[in-house]
Amino acid sequence: MINVVVCGASGRMGQTIGRMVNESKDLELVGGINLKPGSFFGVEIVETKNAEVFLKKTKADVLIDFTIAGAAVGNVQMAARNNVALVVGTTGITADQRAEMDKAIHGHVPAVISSNFSIGVSIFLQLVRESAKLLKDYDIEVLEAHHRNKKDAPSGTAKTILQILDEEAGTRQKMYGREGITERKNEIGVHVIRGGDIVGDHKVMFSKNFETIEISHRAYDRSVFASGALLAARWVVGKKAGVYGMNDVLGFKKK
Repeated sequence: MINVVVCGASGRMGQTIGRMVNESKDLELVGGINLKPGSFFGVEIVETKNAEVFLKKTKADVLIDFTIAGAAVGNVQMAARNNVALVVGTTGITADQRAEMDKAIHGHVPAVISSNFSIGVSIFLQLVRESAKLLKDYDIEVLEAHHRNKKDAPSGTAKTILQILDEEAGTRQKMYGREGITERKNEIGVHVIRGGDIVGDHKVMFSKNFETIEISHRAYDRSVFASGALLAARWVVGKKAGVYGMNDVLGFKKK
């Protein structure tokens, strides 16, 4: 059995991950970490200040983190100090914060870090990459929608999409929304929607005169992200220290 501790245990993703770990046959939910103590699915949630002692006590094999950027950095550093493998799905991480995380991980523990753990999104990103190679002379627009409580914008997945487009179609200026008289140039339009309980929608449009090609992914339930996180947790334990992505977990070849 693989012992799992969940950071952000009282949040929506934390609760979903905790439930699915608890229901699995090969993973053992041994505890959670959150700002306030409590319990979920029959195990203890400790407050953050007691997390390191708790990590040792539970003999955790992997720490799953879906929290906020500032907290994720400290959680990664804590796990690395205690030789606990990592699965990190927190978004909104700055370049400096990511550098701190990478420094803690390299040479110490294996970690899967991804802006989106949905298996469908991993396939969607592969399709975006292949399309961008073929449609370099098309106008490109990126649209994403999430629930009203999501703090970072654009989403981490949208930023990954933009990185792929830059790599395959050439770097272009990003236009974050439009207002007034805005003549289109060689840019990528980025449009963000926040409302209700939208779980996660992403779309890339490639347009030219007389035609538009759209590639999209829509998540209907947070369990799609949790399923990928559990898959990553099973995969990462025992791997060589370093940073991995969902392509590594799924065995997708780099192109």
